[in-house]
Amino acid sequence: MARRVLITFDVDGTLMQSTGPRSNSLHRRAFSAAFLQVFGVEGSIDVITHHGSTDPLIILNTLEYYGIPQETAAPKLPELKAKMVEYAKQHSSEVGEGLEILPGVLPLLDALSRRNDVVIGLVTGNLEEIGWLKMEALGIRQFFSVPNFGGFGSDDSNRGELVKIAACRAEQSFPGGFRLHAHVGDTPNDIQAAEYGGAVAIGVCTGIFSREVLHEASHKEKPAIILENLTNIQNFLSVCGLPEGDF
Repeated sequence: MARRVLITFDVDGTLMQSTGPRSNSLHRRAFSAAFLQVFGVEGSIDVITHHGSTDPLIILNTLEYYGIPQETAAPKLPELKAKMVEYAKQHSSEVGEGLEILPGVLPLLDALSRRNDVVIGLVTGNLEEIGWLKMEALGIRQFFSVPNFGGFGSDDSNRGELVKIAACRAEQSFPGGFRLHAHVGDTPNDIQAAEYGGAVAIGVCTGIFSREVLHEASHKEKPAIILENLTNIQNFLSVCGLPEGDF
């Protein structure tokens, strides 16, 4: 019987937060560069609400705000995403500007990475290359299971599908099955995506959403588990059904 636990994490608002006047600067500029190069639009994603969204949806909704219909923008998504990644790689030394790891994340990831019964990946609306660039810049990529895997905005615009994609990739890279898949995120979309994708939903109140809002997003008979943050390692292990000290 499989005894391992698969744990996937959202990125923005869950593992890290944007801070200061240049908050998440490189990622935001990558969107703007793509808009300009593909459609000649000088614009910013700041004109729309995008918490808990995926990069493809942010692209489409922002361009629609600037007058580009979604039926016109959608066929250009591959080119737009490629331009974003190209810009991010060209300016990779700046990726950590305006980003900081949230409290408790580093010791938690360190503890999880030392266990032989845990596999760790990402599920994020970020494009894959940009997501891993952020992990690298913050010094925490080393804690994710190798080969690195996850579900990303470059795979699908539906966050629920990203949870399924991550689980499929985990099974391919780490065969033998998992007794539990837990997905951790800070938005109602993360909660609903986890439940859609067959994972246990663990919400954290480290973004802009309250405990009550995260709780209300859950539609399962067994509601999502909501934590204030990721500072209590023992509590996190407990909600994932992991015994302490099983390394």
